[in-house]
Amino acid sequence: MTDTAPTAIPPTAQVTLADGRVEIAPGSPRPSGPYANEDLLPVPVAKRTWTTYNFSALWVGMAHNTASWTLASGLIAVGMDWKQAVFTIALANLIVLVPMLLTGHAGPKYGIPFPVFARASFGVRGANLPAVVRALVACGWFGIQTWIGGEAIYFLAGKLIGDRWANAGHIGGHAWTMWLSFAIFWAIQVAIIHRGMETIRRFENWAAPFVLVGAFVMLWWMSDKAGGVGPLFDQPSSLGWGGDFWKLFWPSLMGMIGFWSTLSLNIPDFTRYGRSQRAQTWGQALGLPTTMTLFAFLSVLVTSGSQAVYGKPVWDPVQLAAKTDNVVGLVYALVTVLVATLSVNIAANLVSPAFDFSNVAPRKVSFRTGALITAVLAVVICPWKLYADPQGYIFTWLGLVGGLLGTVAGILVADYWILRRTRLALADLYRAGGRYWYAGGWNWRAVVAFLAGGVLAVGGADFHPLIDGRPVPALKSLADYGWAVGLGTSLVLYLLLTVATGRRERPTEERTETAQEPV
Repeated sequence: MTDTAPTAIPPTAQVTLADGRVEIAPGSPRPSGPYANEDLLPVPVAKRTWTTYNFSALWVGMAHNTASWTLASGLIAVGMDWKQAVFTIALANLIVLVPMLLTGHAGPKYGIPFPVFARASFGVRGANLPAVVRALVACGWFGIQTWIGGEAIYFLAGKLIGDRWANAGHIGGHAWTMWLSFAIFWAIQVAIIHRGMETIRRFENWAAPFVLVGAFVMLWWMSDKAGGVGPLFDQPSSLGWGGDFWKLFWPSLMGMIGFWSTLSLNIPDFTRYGRSQRAQTWGQALGLPTTMTLFAFLSVLVTSGSQAVYGKPVWDPVQLAAKTDNVVGLVYALVTVLVATLSVNIAANLVSPAFDFSNVAPRKVSFRTGALITAVLAVVICPWKLYADPQGYIFTWLGLVGGLLGTVAGILVADYWILRRTRLALADLYRAGGRYWYAGGWNWRAVVAFLAGGVLAVGGADFHPLIDGRPVPALKSLADYGWAVGLGTSLVLYLLLTVATGRRERPTEERTETAQEPV
Protein backbone atom coordinates (compact mmCIF):
# COMPACT_ATOMS: atom_id res chain seq x y z
CA MET A 1 0.00 0.00 0.00
CA THR A 2 1.47 3.36 -0.92
CA ASP A 3 0.75 6.99 -0.09
CA THR A 4 1.07 7.92 -3.76
CA ALA A 5 -2.31 8.59 -5.36
CA PRO A 6 -2.89 7.50 -8.97
CA THR A 7 -3.29 10.18 -11.59
CA ALA A 8 -4.65 10.27 -15.11
CA ILE A 9 -2.66 13.37 -16.03
CA PRO A 10 0.12 12.45 -18.50
CA PRO A 11 3.51 13.29 -16.97
CA THR A 12 5.84 15.88 -18.41
CA ALA A 13 8.90 14.11 -19.84
CA GLN A 14 12.37 14.91 -18.55
CA VAL A 15 15.68 14.34 -20.27
CA THR A 16 19.02 13.45 -18.69
CA LEU A 17 22.03 14.92 -20.48
CA ALA A 18 25.43 13.26 -20.81
CA ASP A 19 26.88 15.22 -17.88
CA GLY A 20 24.07 14.11 -15.55
CA ARG A 21 22.02 17.30 -15.57
CA VAL A 22 18.27 16.92 -15.99
CA GLU A 23 15.70 19.23 -17.55
CA ILE A 24 12.20 19.21 -18.99
CA ALA A 25 12.38 17.45 -22.37
CA PRO A 26 12.31 19.78 -25.40
CA GLY A 27 8.79 20.08 -26.74
CA SER A 28 7.27 18.74 -23.54
CA PRO A 29 4.82 21.00 -21.67
CA ARG A 30 6.21 22.79 -18.66
CA PRO A 31 4.72 22.02 -15.23
CA SER A 32 1.75 24.26 -14.48
CA GLY A 33 -1.08 24.55 -12.00
CA PRO A 34 -1.38 25.83 -8.43
CA TYR A 35 2.08 24.57 -7.37
CA ALA A 36 4.13 26.17 -10.14
CA ASN A 37 5.11 29.64 -11.22
CA GLU A 38 7.92 31.16 -13.29
CA ASP A 39 10.23 31.58 -10.30
CA LEU A 40 9.84 27.99 -9.04
CA LEU A 41 10.13 26.11 -12.35
CA PRO A 42 13.40 24.31 -13.21
CA VAL A 43 16.07 26.51 -14.76
CA PRO A 44 16.73 25.28 -18.33
CA VAL A 45 20.21 23.84 -18.87
CA ALA A 46 21.03 26.66 -21.31
CA LYS A 47 20.54 29.17 -18.50
CA ARG A 48 22.62 27.28 -15.91
CA THR A 49 25.70 29.41 -16.50
CA TRP A 50 27.35 30.10 -13.12
CA THR A 51 31.00 29.07 -13.01
CA THR A 52 33.40 28.14 -10.22
CA TYR A 53 34.38 31.81 -10.00
CA ASN A 54 30.78 32.93 -9.61
CA PHE A 55 30.22 30.55 -6.69
CA SER A 56 33.54 31.47 -5.09
CA ALA A 57 32.77 35.18 -5.46
CA LEU A 58 29.32 34.59 -3.99
CA TRP A 59 30.90 33.07 -0.89
CA VAL A 60 33.61 35.69 -0.63
CA GLY A 61 30.91 38.34 -0.77
CA MET A 62 28.77 36.58 1.83
CA ALA A 63 31.61 35.55 4.16
CA HIS A 64 33.28 38.97 4.21
CA ASN A 65 30.52 40.82 6.00
CA THR A 66 29.86 42.49 9.30
CA ALA A 67 27.92 39.61 10.82
CA SER A 68 30.79 37.22 10.01
CA TRP A 69 33.15 39.72 11.62
CA THR A 70 31.06 39.74 14.78
CA LEU A 71 31.13 35.94 14.95
CA ALA A 72 34.87 35.96 15.51
CA SER A 73 35.02 39.19 17.50
CA GLY A 74 32.15 37.92 19.66
CA LEU A 75 34.22 34.88 20.62
CA ILE A 76 37.01 37.21 21.73
CA ALA A 77 34.46 39.22 23.72
CA VAL A 78 33.31 36.10 25.63
CA GLY A 79 36.87 35.12 26.60
CA MET A 80 38.67 33.22 23.83
CA ASP A 81 42.04 34.25 22.41
CA TRP A 82 42.71 34.57 18.68
CA LYS A 83 43.90 30.96 18.24
CA GLN A 84 40.82 29.51 19.94
CA ALA A 85 38.43 31.71 17.99
CA VAL A 86 39.99 30.97 14.58
CA PHE A 87 40.11 27.23 15.36
CA THR A 88 36.43 27.20 16.33
CA ILE A 89 35.30 29.03 13.20
CA ALA A 90 37.52 27.07 10.78
CA LEU A 91 36.27 23.74 12.13
CA ALA A 92 32.63 24.89 12.02
CA ASN A 93 32.90 25.88 8.37
CA LEU A 94 34.53 22.62 7.35
CA ILE A 95 31.66 20.77 9.05
CA VAL A 96 28.86 22.85 7.54
CA LEU A 97 30.44 22.56 4.07
CA VAL A 98 29.42 18.87 4.01
CA PRO A 99 25.60 19.37 4.10
CA MET A 100 26.11 22.45 1.92
CA LEU A 101 27.55 20.32 -0.88
CA LEU A 102 25.07 17.48 -0.35
CA THR A 103 21.96 19.66 -0.62
CA GLY A 104 23.58 21.87 -3.27
CA HIS A 105 23.86 18.85 -5.59
CA ALA A 106 20.16 19.02 -6.57
CA GLY A 107 20.60 22.57 -7.93
CA PRO A 108 22.85 21.97 -10.97
CA LYS A 109 21.31 18.54 -11.60
CA TYR A 110 17.65 19.59 -11.69
CA GLY A 111 17.66 23.41 -11.73
CA ILE A 112 15.21 23.62 -8.82
CA PRO A 113 15.16 25.97 -5.78
CA PHE A 114 15.13 24.80 -2.17
CA PRO A 115 11.34 24.85 -1.53
CA VAL A 116 10.75 22.66 -4.60
CA PHE A 117 13.61 20.35 -3.59
CA ALA A 118 11.99 19.96 -0.16
CA ARG A 119 8.77 18.72 -1.80
CA ALA A 120 10.43 15.36 -2.50
CA SER A 121 10.77 14.61 1.22
CA PHE A 122 8.04 16.72 2.88
CA GLY A 123 5.41 16.54 0.13
CA VAL A 124 4.22 19.11 -2.39
CA ARG A 125 2.26 20.93 0.31
CA GLY A 126 4.34 19.81 3.28
CA ALA A 127 7.41 21.56 1.88
CA ASN A 128 5.84 24.78 3.11
CA LEU A 129 6.80 23.74 6.66
CA PRO A 130 10.61 23.82 6.20
CA ALA A 131 10.29 26.64 3.67
CA VAL A 132 8.45 28.92 6.10
CA VAL A 133 10.78 28.00 8.99
CA ARG A 134 13.75 28.83 6.78
CA ALA A 135 12.06 32.03 5.58
CA LEU A 136 11.34 33.27 9.12
CA VAL A 137 14.96 32.63 10.08
CA ALA A 138 16.03 34.65 7.06
CA CYS A 139 13.71 37.46 8.15
CA GLY A 140 15.57 37.60 11.45
CA TRP A 141 18.91 37.62 9.66
CA PHE A 142 17.78 40.26 7.21
CA GLY A 143 16.68 42.45 10.09
CA ILE A 144 19.98 42.02 11.97
CA GLN A 145 22.04 42.84 8.89
CA THR A 146 19.84 45.81 8.05
CA TRP A 147 20.30 47.15 11.57
CA ILE A 148 24.08 46.86 11.12
CA GLY A 149 23.89 48.72 7.81
CA GLY A 150 21.71 51.37 9.41
CA GLU A 151 24.33 51.78 12.15
CA ALA A 152 26.98 52.45 9.52
CA ILE A 153 24.84 55.15 7.89
CA TYR A 154 24.04 56.64 11.31
CA PHE A 155 27.70 56.94 12.38
CA LEU A 156 28.84 58.13 8.97
CA ALA A 157 26.20 60.86 8.86
CA GLY A 158 26.98 61.77 12.47
CA LYS A 159 30.63 62.44 11.62
CA LEU A 160 29.67 64.54 8.61
CA ILE A 161 26.67 66.41 10.02
CA GLY A 162 27.66 66.65 13.68
CA ASP A 163 25.81 66.59 17.01
CA ARG A 164 22.44 67.49 15.54
CA TRP A 165 22.39 64.03 13.94
CA ALA A 166 24.41 61.99 16.42
CA ASN A 167 22.62 63.26 19.53
CA ALA A 168 19.08 63.55 18.20
CA GLY A 169 16.12 62.80 20.42
CA HIS A 170 15.51 59.19 21.38
CA ILE A 171 12.55 57.01 20.46
CA GLY A 172 12.34 53.45 21.73
CA GLY A 173 15.84 53.55 23.20
CA HIS A 174 17.56 54.82 20.03
CA ALA A 175 18.00 58.21 18.35
CA TRP A 176 15.33 58.92 15.76
CA THR A 177 18.14 59.42 13.26
CA MET A 178 19.20 55.80 13.89
CA TRP A 179 15.70 54.65 13.00
CA LEU A 180 15.86 56.80 9.86
CA SER A 181 19.22 55.27 8.90
CA PHE A 182 17.72 51.81 9.40
CA ALA A 183 14.83 52.70 7.08
CA ILE A 184 17.15 54.11 4.40
CA PHE A 185 19.30 50.99 4.31
CA TRP A 186 16.16 48.83 4.23
CA ALA A 187 14.90 50.70 1.16
CA ILE A 188 18.24 50.41 -0.68
CA GLN A 189 18.17 46.63 -0.39
CA VAL A 190 14.58 46.30 -1.55
CA ALA A 191 15.46 48.41 -4.61
CA ILE A 192 18.37 46.11 -5.54
CA ILE A 193 16.43 42.86 -5.13
CA HIS A 194 13.69 44.28 -7.35
CA ARG A 195 16.13 44.15 -10.28
CA GLY A 196 16.49 40.36 -10.06
CA MET A 197 19.09 37.57 -9.75
CA GLU A 198 21.45 38.72 -12.50
CA THR A 199 21.92 42.08 -10.79
CA ILE A 200 22.74 40.23 -7.57
CA ARG A 201 25.37 38.09 -9.34
CA ARG A 202 27.09 41.17 -10.80
CA PHE A 203 26.98 42.97 -7.44
CA GLU A 204 28.61 40.00 -5.66
CA ASN A 205 31.44 39.83 -8.21
CA TRP A 206 32.76 43.32 -7.44
CA ALA A 207 31.70 43.60 -3.79
CA ALA A 208 33.80 40.62 -2.66
CA PRO A 209 37.32 42.04 -3.28
CA PHE A 210 36.27 45.52 -2.11
CA VAL A 211 35.26 44.20 1.30
CA LEU A 212 38.44 42.12 1.73
CA VAL A 213 40.60 45.17 1.10
CA GLY A 214 38.55 47.07 3.69
CA ALA A 215 39.23 44.39 6.30
CA PHE A 216 43.00 44.63 5.73
CA VAL A 217 42.78 48.43 6.07
CA MET A 218 41.11 48.01 9.48
CA LEU A 219 43.88 45.58 10.50
CA TRP A 220 46.54 48.07 9.48
CA TRP A 221 44.79 50.87 11.38
CA MET A 222 44.42 48.84 14.57
CA SER A 223 48.01 47.55 14.50
CA ASP A 224 49.19 51.15 14.08
CA LYS A 225 47.09 52.23 17.09
CA ALA A 226 48.40 49.30 19.15
CA GLY A 227 52.05 50.02 18.28
CA GLY A 228 52.57 47.04 16.00
CA VAL A 229 51.11 43.60 15.39
CA GLY A 230 52.62 42.13 18.54
CA PRO A 231 49.87 43.32 20.91
CA LEU A 232 47.26 41.87 18.56
CA PHE A 233 48.68 38.38 19.10
CA ASP A 234 49.54 38.83 22.77
CA GLN A 235 46.05 39.19 24.25
CA PRO A 236 45.60 36.12 26.48
CA SER A 237 42.59 33.85 26.70
CA SER A 238 40.64 34.18 29.94
CA LEU A 239 39.67 30.53 29.56
CA GLY A 240 42.93 28.65 28.96
CA TRP A 241 42.71 25.29 27.18
CA GLY A 242 41.14 23.43 30.08
CA GLY A 243 37.58 22.71 31.11
CA ASP A 244 36.45 26.33 30.92
CA PHE A 245 37.37 26.52 27.24
CA TRP A 246 35.73 23.23 26.24
CA LYS A 247 32.58 24.14 28.13
CA LEU A 248 32.33 27.24 25.93
CA PHE A 249 33.70 25.56 22.78
CA TRP A 250 30.78 23.24 22.00
CA PRO A 251 27.95 25.80 22.10
CA SER A 252 30.23 28.21 20.23
CA LEU A 253 30.93 25.59 17.55
CA MET A 254 27.21 24.91 17.15
CA GLY A 255 26.59 28.65 16.92
CA MET A 256 29.23 29.04 14.21
CA ILE A 257 27.67 26.14 12.29
CA GLY A 258 24.27 27.71 12.84
CA PHE A 259 25.48 30.87 11.10
CA TRP A 260 25.60 29.11 7.72
CA SER A 261 23.02 26.40 8.45
CA THR A 262 20.54 28.60 6.62
CA LEU A 263 22.55 28.42 3.40
CA SER A 264 23.19 24.70 3.86
CA LEU A 265 19.46 24.27 3.25
CA ASN A 266 18.67 26.74 0.53
CA ILE A 267 21.93 26.62 -1.39
CA PRO A 268 19.99 25.05 -4.32
CA ASP A 269 18.48 28.52 -4.79
CA PHE A 270 21.94 29.46 -6.14
CA THR A 271 23.40 26.18 -7.40
CA ARG A 272 20.37 25.76 -9.70
CA TYR A 273 22.18 28.27 -11.94
CA GLY A 274 25.41 26.21 -11.90
CA ARG A 275 27.05 25.13 -15.16
CA SER A 276 28.05 21.80 -13.62
CA GLN A 277 28.46 19.90 -10.37
CA ARG A 278 32.16 20.65 -10.54
CA ALA A 279 31.46 24.39 -10.64
CA GLN A 280 29.30 24.38 -7.51
CA THR A 281 31.49 21.88 -5.63
CA TRP A 282 34.81 23.61 -6.25
CA GLY A 283 33.30 27.06 -6.01
CA GLN A 284 31.87 26.37 -2.57
CA ALA A 285 34.86 24.38 -1.31
CA LEU A 286 37.24 27.16 -2.33
CA GLY A 287 34.93 29.97 -1.28
CA LEU A 288 33.43 29.05 2.09
CA PRO A 289 35.99 27.58 4.54
CA THR A 290 38.99 29.53 3.22
CA THR A 291 37.40 32.98 3.13
CA MET A 292 35.56 32.52 6.43
CA THR A 293 38.76 31.45 8.18
CA LEU A 294 40.73 34.34 6.69
CA PHE A 295 38.06 36.85 7.63
CA ALA A 296 37.82 35.36 11.12
CA PHE A 297 41.59 35.73 11.46
CA LEU A 298 41.43 39.40 10.51
CA SER A 299 38.48 39.97 12.82
CA VAL A 300 40.05 38.42 15.91
CA LEU A 301 43.31 40.30 15.38
CA VAL A 302 41.53 43.64 15.08
CA THR A 303 39.33 42.86 18.09
CA SER A 304 42.36 41.77 20.12
CA GLY A 305 44.01 45.03 19.12
CA SER A 306 40.99 46.98 20.33
CA GLN A 307 41.36 45.22 23.67
CA ALA A 308 44.99 46.36 23.85
CA VAL A 309 44.17 49.94 22.81
CA TYR A 310 40.87 50.58 24.61
CA GLY A 311 41.10 48.19 27.56
CA LYS A 312 38.22 46.00 26.44
CA PRO A 313 37.36 44.26 23.16
CA VAL A 314 35.09 46.20 20.81
CA TRP A 315 33.26 43.43 18.99
CA ASP A 316 31.04 45.58 16.75
CA PRO A 317 33.11 46.85 13.76
CA VAL A 318 30.80 49.82 13.25
CA GLN A 319 31.34 50.95 16.84
CA LEU A 320 35.08 50.38 16.40
CA ALA A 321 35.29 52.35 13.15
CA ALA A 322 33.42 55.23 14.80
CA LYS A 323 36.33 55.65 17.25
CA THR A 324 38.65 57.04 14.58
CA ASP A 325 39.10 60.81 14.24
CA ASN A 326 40.18 60.53 10.60
CA VAL A 327 37.12 61.43 8.54
CA VAL A 328 38.47 59.87 5.33
CA GLY A 329 39.33 56.64 7.13
CA LEU A 330 35.93 56.57 8.82
CA VAL A 331 34.09 57.11 5.54
CA TYR A 332 36.06 54.31 3.87
CA ALA A 333 35.50 51.91 6.78
CA LEU A 334 31.77 52.56 6.99
CA VAL A 335 31.27 52.39 3.22
CA THR A 336 33.01 49.02 3.38
CA VAL A 337 30.56 47.95 6.08
CA LEU A 338 27.65 49.08 3.91
CA VAL A 339 28.88 47.18 0.85
CA ALA A 340 29.63 44.07 2.91
CA THR A 341 26.23 44.12 4.54
CA LEU A 342 24.43 44.65 1.25
CA SER A 343 26.40 41.78 -0.27
CA VAL A 344 25.44 39.13 2.25
CA ASN A 345 22.00 40.40 3.12
CA ILE A 346 20.64 40.40 -0.39
CA ALA A 347 22.21 37.09 -1.42
CA ALA A 348 21.63 35.11 1.78
CA ASN A 349 18.60 36.70 3.38
CA LEU A 350 16.36 38.04 0.63
CA VAL A 351 16.76 35.65 -2.31
CA SER A 352 15.94 32.47 -0.42
CA PRO A 353 12.90 33.56 1.62
CA ALA A 354 11.54 35.20 -1.52
CA PHE A 355 11.44 31.73 -3.10
CA ASP A 356 10.13 30.23 0.16
CA PHE A 357 7.18 32.60 0.43
CA SER A 358 6.48 32.19 -3.29
CA ASN A 359 6.25 28.43 -2.67
CA VAL A 360 3.41 28.97 -0.16
CA ALA A 361 1.12 30.51 -2.80
CA PRO A 362 2.82 30.26 -6.22
CA ARG A 363 -0.05 31.87 -8.13
CA LYS A 364 -0.29 34.89 -5.84
CA VAL A 365 3.28 35.45 -4.56
CA SER A 366 6.07 36.16 -7.03
CA PHE A 367 9.78 36.28 -6.23
CA ARG A 368 9.66 40.06 -5.79
CA THR A 369 6.54 39.90 -3.61
CA GLY A 370 8.21 37.27 -1.44
CA ALA A 371 11.22 39.55 -1.02
CA LEU A 372 8.98 42.40 0.10
CA ILE A 373 7.25 40.12 2.64
CA THR A 374 10.68 39.20 4.00
CA ALA A 375 11.72 42.83 4.31
CA VAL A 376 8.54 43.74 6.22
CA LEU A 377 8.73 40.77 8.62
CA ALA A 378 12.39 41.60 9.26
CA VAL A 379 11.28 44.82 10.96
CA VAL A 380 8.48 43.14 12.94
CA ILE A 381 10.99 40.69 14.48
CA CYS A 382 12.80 43.60 16.24
CA PRO A 383 16.37 42.71 15.17
CA TRP A 384 17.93 45.37 17.43
CA LYS A 385 17.08 43.14 20.39
CA LEU A 386 18.69 40.04 18.84
CA TYR A 387 21.90 41.96 18.14
CA ALA A 388 22.08 43.68 21.52
CA ASP A 389 24.96 41.60 23.00
CA PRO A 390 27.34 38.80 21.88
CA GLN A 391 25.97 36.30 24.40
CA GLY A 392 22.42 36.49 23.05
CA TYR A 393 23.63 36.76 19.46
CA ILE A 394 25.88 33.68 19.48
CA PHE A 395 24.33 31.35 22.01
CA THR A 396 20.61 32.15 21.71
CA TRP A 397 19.97 33.29 18.16
CA LEU A 398 22.58 31.22 16.31
CA GLY A 399 22.06 28.20 18.55
CA LEU A 400 18.30 28.12 17.95
CA VAL A 401 18.71 28.68 14.22
CA GLY A 402 21.28 25.92 13.90
CA GLY A 403 19.22 23.42 15.88
CA LEU A 404 16.04 23.90 13.84
CA LEU A 405 17.67 24.04 10.43
CA GLY A 406 19.99 21.13 11.14
CA THR A 407 16.82 19.08 11.65
CA VAL A 408 15.59 19.95 8.15
CA ALA A 409 19.01 19.24 6.63
CA GLY A 410 19.00 15.73 8.12
CA ILE A 411 15.70 14.90 6.40
CA LEU A 412 16.78 16.32 3.04
CA VAL A 413 20.07 14.40 3.04
CA ALA A 414 18.40 11.14 4.12
CA ASP A 415 15.70 11.38 1.45
CA TYR A 416 17.76 12.63 -1.51
CA TRP A 417 21.02 10.72 -1.02
CA ILE A 418 20.14 7.56 0.92
CA LEU A 419 16.59 6.73 -0.21
CA ARG A 420 16.40 8.20 -3.73
CA ARG A 421 20.08 8.03 -4.74
CA THR A 422 19.70 11.58 -6.15
CA ARG A 423 16.91 10.58 -8.57
CA LEU A 424 13.88 12.89 -8.82
CA ALA A 425 10.89 13.14 -11.17
CA LEU A 426 10.70 16.84 -12.03
CA ALA A 427 7.06 17.05 -13.12
CA ASP A 428 5.79 15.32 -9.97
CA LEU A 429 7.37 18.03 -7.84
CA TYR A 430 4.79 20.47 -9.23
CA ARG A 431 1.51 18.56 -9.26
CA ALA A 432 -1.08 16.95 -7.04
CA GLY A 433 -1.49 13.19 -7.23
CA GLY A 434 2.13 12.43 -8.16
CA ARG A 435 4.73 10.46 -6.30
CA TYR A 436 5.49 13.39 -3.96
CA TRP A 437 1.87 13.98 -3.04
CA TYR A 438 1.92 11.37 -0.22
CA ALA A 439 -1.26 11.91 1.89
CA GLY A 440 -2.99 15.15 0.96
CA GLY A 441 0.31 16.70 -0.09
CA TRP A 442 2.09 15.94 3.21
CA ASN A 443 4.65 13.28 4.10
CA TRP A 444 3.88 12.66 7.77
CA ARG A 445 7.20 10.85 8.26
CA ALA A 446 9.16 14.02 7.51
CA VAL A 447 6.91 16.09 9.77
CA VAL A 448 7.36 13.67 12.70
CA ALA A 449 11.13 13.55 12.18
CA PHE A 450 11.26 17.36 12.03
CA LEU A 451 9.24 17.84 15.21
CA ALA A 452 11.16 15.19 17.16
CA GLY A 453 14.53 16.49 16.03
CA GLY A 454 13.54 20.08 16.69
CA VAL A 455 12.37 19.39 20.26
CA LEU A 456 15.57 17.52 21.11
CA ALA A 457 17.76 20.16 19.45
CA VAL A 458 16.32 23.34 20.96
CA GLY A 459 13.90 22.24 23.69
CA GLY A 460 16.54 22.56 26.39
CA ALA A 461 18.06 25.81 25.11
CA ASP A 462 18.16 29.06 27.03
CA PHE A 463 15.97 31.45 25.03
CA HIS A 464 17.20 34.61 26.79
CA PRO A 465 16.88 37.46 25.81
CA LEU A 466 13.88 36.39 23.70
CA ILE A 467 12.09 34.75 26.63
CA ASP A 468 13.13 33.65 30.11
CA GLY A 469 13.84 30.02 30.90
CA ARG A 470 14.09 26.77 28.95
CA PRO A 471 10.99 25.20 27.35
CA VAL A 472 12.07 21.65 28.32
CA PRO A 473 14.60 21.85 31.20
CA ALA A 474 15.22 18.08 31.09
CA LEU A 475 16.85 18.50 27.67
CA LYS A 476 19.37 21.09 28.89
CA SER A 477 22.32 18.73 28.37
CA LEU A 478 21.56 18.51 24.62
CA ALA A 479 21.27 22.27 24.08
CA ASP A 480 25.00 22.82 23.51
CA TYR A 481 24.96 20.38 20.58
CA GLY A 482 21.73 21.56 18.95
CA TRP A 483 22.73 21.41 15.27
CA ALA A 484 24.29 17.96 15.53
CA VAL A 485 21.41 16.61 17.65
CA GLY A 486 18.78 17.96 15.24
CA LEU A 487 20.52 16.69 12.11
CA GLY A 488 21.34 13.24 13.49
CA THR A 489 17.93 12.66 15.09
CA SER A 490 15.88 13.67 12.06
CA LEU A 491 18.08 11.75 9.60
CA VAL A 492 17.87 8.48 11.52
CA LEU A 493 14.20 8.81 12.49
CA TYR A 494 13.14 9.67 8.93
CA LEU A 495 14.93 6.60 7.57
CA LEU A 496 13.43 4.34 10.26
CA LEU A 497 9.89 5.60 9.69
CA THR A 498 10.21 5.24 5.93
CA VAL A 499 11.55 1.68 6.13
CA ALA A 500 9.08 0.66 8.86
CA THR A 501 6.03 1.86 6.93
CA GLY A 502 7.21 0.26 3.72
CA ARG A 503 6.79 3.24 1.44
CA ARG A 504 7.54 2.35 -2.17
CA GLU A 505 7.36 4.28 -5.40
CA ARG A 506 7.86 3.65 -9.09
CA PRO A 507 11.43 4.11 -10.36
CA THR A 508 12.11 7.61 -11.60
CA GLU A 509 13.93 6.28 -14.66
CA GLU A 510 10.70 5.17 -16.32
CA ARG A 511 9.90 8.83 -16.91
CA THR A 512 13.36 9.82 -18.03
CA GLU A 513 14.73 10.03 -21.55
CA THR A 514 18.50 9.98 -21.90
CA ALA A 515 20.40 12.15 -24.34
CA GLN A 516 23.98 11.20 -25.10
CA GLU A 517 25.09 14.52 -26.56
CA PRO A 518 27.51 16.48 -24.34
CA VAL A 519 26.45 19.91 -23.16
